[in-house]
Amino acid sequence: MRDSISSATEGLRRGNRAVHWGIAAIAGTLALAAALLFLALPDANAFNARVERIFVENDALTQPGEIRLLEVLAQSGTAFAEVLSSYRIIIFILLVFATALMVAALVLLLTLVDLNRRMSEIRRSGIEVQGLRILRGENAVVLNDMAFSLTPAAIETLAVLAEARMDDEFLTGAQIEAMISGKPEADCDEAAGATRIKRLRDAMGNALVSELLVRNVSRKGYTLAVAKDAIRVD
Repeated sequence: MRDSISSATEGLRRGNRAVHWGIAAIAGTLALAAALLFLALPDANAFNARVERIFVENDALTQPGEIRLLEVLAQSGTAFAEVLSSYRIIIFILLVFATALMVAALVLLLTLVDLNRRMSEIRRSGIEVQGLRILRGENAVVLNDMAFSLTPAAIETLAVLAEARMDDEFLTGAQIEAMISGKPEADCDEAAGATRIKRLRDAMGNALVSELLVRNVSRKGYTLAVAKDAIRVD
């Protein structure tokens, strides 16, 4: 028992470390990409510096048209600097948004992988039922610590399966229908018993519990995945 707990704890720690390293890798990659991108962008004041250089090198331009041209160049440099600054802000916001999406996708992916792994383990090992108590008078069933209120028909179906399990027997759909309805087995349809099983599973409300509790073994029939000494019918 301690070994299984230690194994589960160690698995949880490895999963947490994987999540942390994955998040760090995503953040680091995007940070590197952002740094390279910002370094590749031209300086916002580069155009203004070039215009200023033109002013300095061409101080002999004194005609009104020439001065107007230089003013237009200066205004264009200012506009270019403002646009480039806004582009930097937009790129930064997009990178932050991309980081958040990738981190969320990583966490969701790891959560789905862990959930699928647990579901596979449950399906392989089955549900561990320590006690199954059927209360006919109250139309209820207590499965471990979970209580389910069922219809009288569902209780009868579960009781028939419980009695068969205590006798190590499998029941076909026709046999279930015959035992509940009192008709001869030859006059009962296999689909009628299968319908009762489906209604039992639906009445329990928990698809995972009901699917694993009531099993259908190929060529044998239906049975309960419960130890005989764990079943009580009141």
